[in-house]
Amino acid sequence: MKKSRTRRFLLWTFFSAVLSFAGFLCYYMERVIPDRINIIREQEEIVRFPLPLHATLQSESEEVVLGNGSNIPQEQITITRSQQFSLYGKSEGSYLLSLDLFGLIHFKEIQVDVVNTQYAIPCGAPVGIYLKSNGIMVIGTGEITDQNGNPAEPAAGILKSGDYIQSINGQVLETKEELAEAVASLSVSSAVLTIRRDDEVMDVTVDPVTAQDGTKKLGVWVRSDTQGIGTLTYLDLNGKFGALGHGISDSDTGEVVQISQGALYDTEIVGIEKGSIGNPGVMSGVIYYGPGSVLGEIDANSEVGIFGTANEKFRTAINMQPLEIGYRQDVKKGPAVIRSGISGEIKDYQIEIQKVDYSTSHQNKSLVIQVTDPQLLALTGGIVQGMSGSPIIQDGKLIGAVTHVFIQDSTRGYGIFVENMLQH
Repeated sequence: MKKSRTRRFLLWTFFSAVLSFAGFLCYYMERVIPDRINIIREQEEIVRFPLPLHATLQSESEEVVLGNGSNIPQEQITITRSQQFSLYGKSEGSYLLSLDLFGLIHFKEIQVDVVNTQYAIPCGAPVGIYLKSNGIMVIGTGEITDQNGNPAEPAAGILKSGDYIQSINGQVLETKEELAEAVASLSVSSAVLTIRRDDEVMDVTVDPVTAQDGTKKLGVWVRSDTQGIGTLTYLDLNGKFGALGHGISDSDTGEVVQISQGALYDTEIVGIEKGSIGNPGVMSGVIYYGPGSVLGEIDANSEVGIFGTANEKFRTAINMQPLEIGYRQDVKKGPAVIRSGISGEIKDYQIEIQKVDYSTSHQNKSLVIQVTDPQLLALTGGIVQGMSGSPIIQDGKLIGAVTHVFIQDSTRGYGIFVENMLQH
């Protein structure tokens, strides 16, 4: 009986180990095999997947040709572990590769986008950012003391964080001041609010409370705009820009702000607080909001950055050479530089790319980088808040942007592939 229990335990341990290994293997391969690859039309691209196993790749279109070192074009090749192979795209478009483990087990489809060579100017310039939300964002609800001294929460359970108030009793609203004025002047006991919640528009009814100061209130905290300082990543040849590498989120709700409009402004960096363990550093500055200080219009705020069009003044002021865009298969561990104007002068600083996640599961955390440049370490301690968007350049190509700093180690942080920003 004892031997039987021991045998069952050993078998259970063995199968658990096999399942754990298989799970880890699938997780690892999802990270190292991209879901999507961009290649330049009529240009051979050399690609390597760091596979622990051998696999078979098959092109599902004659427009994308595979190669494994020979000069003979092939529709299907076998990759042994981390063996490099070539891709050649005949014409623009989106095509599919099929990847099978051991030539038998289908693992995933890889989208191959054949594109023309793209260029953009890696900027690195600090900019002031102003965003106007699309509606009035609800931060939260709160308690009010009414005119009789009793506590009341008129919006509790009706409005929630992340809602956007669009109108009250049919009156369209744009600012929190307009909302306060509309509530204060209500001649009826109930207010019908048109709100947007998770992209669904609905009407809700809230009964305002008359507070001790005699004004009517909804018992809700709101915000209608936000501003800050970040770094411009690139300016393309058509005057379109991308910045930050991550979206601007509300500080209270943590959600990416849905915007109606926004603008870039001149800014001046006036101070830098170095990062330390558990305390990320920050650069502080002055944003100049005068009409002559506008640099461009913002039309999108997304998970991968803010985007818009630079004005003629800013486009003329950017006196830097455009670089070729490098795609994820071009990125590798090793030396690179980030471009930043944090010192008052736009300069390139040495970094090391320590990790590359080729999957699309973490759009703005695909790279792990470490600042190695002595000048930047002396100035900032590494990466500080406000440096998000600093372009990353490797082998003469613009390949990404800084997005986050590690809280426990300010010399290290995350980065995003620039192709993710270009495809926003």
